[in-house]
This record gives sequence, structure tokens and C-alpha cells, in this order.
Amino acid sequence: MAKILVIEDDLTFALILEGFLKKQGFEVNVAHRVKDGIKRLSSQTYQLVLMDYRLPDGTGFEILENIRTMSTPIPGIMMTSFQDVGTAVRAMRLGAFDYITKPVNPDELLMVIKEVLPSAKEPNTDHPTDTPLFISGHSYASRQLHDFIQLVAPTDMSVIVQGESGTGKEYVARTIHRLSKREEAPFVAVDCGAISGEIANSELFGHVKGAFTGATNDKQGVFEMAQGGTIFLDEVGNLSYDIQVKLLRALQERTIQPLGSNKQIAIDVRVITATNDDLVNSVKNGDFREDLYHRLNEFIIKVPALRNRENDLEEFVAHFVALANQELNRNVKAFSPEVMAILREYHWPGNLRELKNVVKRAVLLSAGEVAGAETLPEEMVQTINETPRTEGPDLKALQEANERELIYKTLQEVKYNKSKAARLLNIDRKTLYLKLAKYNLEA
Repeated sequence: MAKILVIEDDLTFALILEGFLKKQGFEVNVAHRVKDGIKRLSSQTYQLVLMDYRLPDGTGFEILENIRTMSTPIPGIMMTSFQDVGTAVRAMRLGAFDYITKPVNPDELLMVIKEVLPSAKEPNTDHPTDTPLFISGHSYASRQLHDFIQLVAPTDMSVIVQGESGTGKEYVARTIHRLSKREEAPFVAVDCGAISGEIANSELFGHVKGAFTGATNDKQGVFEMAQGGTIFLDEVGNLSYDIQVKLLRALQERTIQPLGSNKQIAIDVRVITATNDDLVNSVKNGDFREDLYHRLNEFIIKVPALRNRENDLEEFVAHFVALANQELNRNVKAFSPEVMAILREYHWPGNLRELKNVVKRAVLLSAGEVAGAETLPEEMVQTINETPRTEGPDLKALQEANERELIYKTLQEVKYNKSKAARLLNIDRKTLYLKLAKYNLEA
């Protein structure tokens, strides 16, 4: 039975949620403040956290920040009546699995919960049925991505996959694995942003009993688990300097040494890494080892943002509608012209992941065969309505207006703490300063 922690200050709504979730077979605990939620997270094990954005002593962002520091991060779903797409984007970048607005639709909430909990049980194993079929697209960017995957997959080259959050970097890595000679061996994914210190050492290379306090048994690291297959290191730029040194040695010598052991273990794995950032800048700033970068960078694949694949939007929508119909037992055949116009104009900060969730929600809420604008999230329609209009189609101006607004709201949220703003926006400080100057946002 999955255990869910609900952090909600509205006592009536918390009681309703608790009752609804218990009827669905979940074990539920409730907290009403940030500090109480963090206390429960430190003393008990949960499979999911359902949190309000605005709480009496803080925000849901503090809960997400706390979850990120845990040895085994927990999926989180943010709830709020605060209609602000910037809040949703920041929540996703802090690790939230999804974002839903109040009043919460019970069917929508249950759909999201059922989507997240199976992946939380076995996050490091390969489940082909969990991954959508490949969408090649017909735009130039999509065809180039497809060609590069086909080109590099049969080789044993190390690959860096670059792209914004939600563009499908892990899916690209899984596709490379499935098209390679290693397809029968394991594919093991590791979120480097969620591990640090001894945990990262143990997760990657394993440990022996007694290696550190709490090491009550031997543990096999992912390099051993993926023997003969592929390791996918997501957000590799977050690894500490010490772990970067050990990773470089493992790749050079093709051996690993579990923590606390004197034994060397030979390894045969292909390494694919992913990052939201340009590692070249991290190397220049001294945050990432140059020798490790060159070892990983035998081939780079840049996954385009959805806004740069506009010609593919209808194909992606049709694909996700078909998947949602199958999963939800619906029969939606099309989106109304009004809906398609909104989807084309929207900036898609969450890329394909966000599009998939929007389409799935629309299919769930559609009573007939055509989904109307009422099935779209209110914050999406609101964002479109608030976007400055121009005399002609100026995509660059539209993108810059959205980016300036997001940066401005983030700065206000963190009281102009630029280091914190850079972390929330998932960019480095140098990039933030350049954008502040560009948009005249200096304070």
C-alpha cells in the first residue's frame, strides 16, 4: 500500500483529500505547515508528497528543496489556486512531478497519482512499456535529432544529451540503448542531482558492509548493475569534484572499487550523460573537470525545445491523444480549432513533458470526441491572454517577453537573492546576470 503525505493548511480540504485518497486504497498522513511536513518526511517513509503551494510558514518550494536533499528523493505534486505558470515551472525545476490547480478535479488527481507511483517503485530499471513510441517529427530539428540517434546508437561512443527540462533527454538515451548492440543488457538511469557525497559514491560504485555508518549490507553500485549495458547519468554536472575524479578513473581504467573495499571490479558499460546546461561553461567556471568532459564528449546530441519544433506540434498532439485514449479508455478524436490555436501560441516552458500532461488532462476532461478550450489548464489560457500582442508574428519577441516575466517573478519570489534565483531558474549566475542586464531588471 503506497503511503502519501498531504501538506495542506486548509483543514476542510485536507480532510476531503485524506478521505478520498483512503477510499482509493492509499495510506495517508496529513500535515498543515512546512515545518510539520519536513518533520514527518524525516521520521517516516513516503512514496508521494501532495503539497499546497502557499502554507502558513512558507511555501511548497521549501518542501521540494528538502526532498532534494534526501538520500532517496520522493515524487511531489504541487497544488495551488495561485494562477501563475511561473510557479508551475519553478516547481517542476525543483523536482515536482506535476502541478495541478484548485479546485482539484478528483479524476485528474487520481490520474496523476497513478502515473507517478509505479515509476517511484523501480526508478532505475528499464520498462519498455512505460516509454512512449518514438516520435520522429518532420521538422528539420526533429529529423536531425532522429538521424543523430540512428548514427551513434550502433557505436560504443559516450554521448552527451543536451536539452531543456522536459525535452525527452532520458527517452533519447533509452532509444540509443535499444538501437545498440547492448539492448539485451540493462539500462540503468541515475539522477545525479538527487545524490551527493557518500550517497553518490555508494550509488555509482557500491559499498561493502561497514564502509560507513548505516552500511549494514553490501550494496552493488549501478556500474555493476549495468554490466554489459548502458548507464544514463542525468544532470551529470551536479556531481561533486571527488565523484568526478572517481568517475573519470572508472571510465579510463574500466574498473571500479566499491566504497570500503580493496577489490577492483572490471566493468563493461556504455555511458550516456545528460544536462540542461552547457558543460563547456561549467568547465570554464571550474565546476566540471575538463578531462572528464572530454572523456564523456565523444558525441553530443542537442534535443530541440518544443517551441523550436512548431511544425511537429500537431503530430505530437495526435500521438499523445492516442496514448491518453488508450490509457484512460476515452475516444477523443480531435482538439477544437480554438484549442490548437492556444497550443500553437503557448511558449511550452515544460516542453514535451508539459504537452503530454496537458493533452492527457484534456482527454480526461472531454465528454465527447472533440476537446474544447475548457479542458485546458486555466493558467495556460491566462498566460496566452496576458502575452503582449505584436503587429506581426514575432516569435523572438514572444519568447523574450515570457522569459523576462519569469525572471522578474522569480526575483520577486526570492527577494532578489540572485544565487537562489539562478538555482530556481536552472541557469548559472553568469547567465542570470547577462539576462538581468538584457531585460533591465537590475535591482
